[in-house]
Amino acid sequence: MAAWREEIIDLGGLKLRIGRGGSGRPVLVLHHDIGTLDKLPFYEALSAKFDVIVPNHPGFGEKAERPQWMRHPRDIASLYQWMLAELKVDRPSLVGLGFGGWIAAEMATQAPRDYHRLVLVGAMGVKPPEGDIFDQAIVSYIDYAQAGFHDPGAFARVYGDVTTEQLVDWDLCREMSFRIAWKPYMYTPSLPNLLGGVKVPALVAWGEHDRIVPRSAGELYAKSLGNARLEIVAGAGHCVDMEKPDELARLVTNFVDQN
Repeated sequence: MAAWREEIIDLGGLKLRIGRGGSGRPVLVLHHDIGTLDKLPFYEALSAKFDVIVPNHPGFGEKAERPQWMRHPRDIASLYQWMLAELKVDRPSLVGLGFGGWIAAEMATQAPRDYHRLVLVGAMGVKPPEGDIFDQAIVSYIDYAQAGFHDPGAFARVYGDVTTEQLVDWDLCREMSFRIAWKPYMYTPSLPNLLGGVKVPALVAWGEHDRIVPRSAGELYAKSLGNARLEIVAGAGHCVDMEKPDELARLVTNFVDQN
């Protein structure tokens, strides 16, 4: 297992927390709108081959400072471009999970040639041609987190007996999501029109049973990007990285490891 460390850097008037482990080609992993645990098997699997960088999105969780100026996921995308410059990371691959996929897609449109590979997993950010992105305002925090899993047992393996601290984290994540992604809810109208300029090879991965973001959004991403393919992960819901970490890690590793 790779040795993981925490880095904190000052950017945009806030202290950004970053988890980092492994070595090799750099891979920036951007987490879901329900936040992230400090370590997950998916991160560990990638760190066996790559230099894995996992920032904690500003405002998403109790440990993350909330900047008052932030009002759109593109603000996070711009902040992460700055972060990569500060860390002196060249041509990383982007792996975006759910809400993090939206940020990754925005980053790719901002710098269409600057990345090695782009991986979007159940990505928000585009309006699904069929169906709607799940409205988390109509359910409880824990119900929304559970809806990201096809297998309840997988949710239990990741979160166990949900603590009060975890509920507080989910509450803060929801509040931040509403602040920066409410109107329109969880997508950028202009994004599909900008994706065609992205020159890097892209992998769009989707859980077979994703109840949060309809598969039609994945099909739109694959169609809109200049060089992309769509892969369906069997037996997985929205949180493919937590429900099927080994399968997703193999897909990502084989894709990112190409020259």
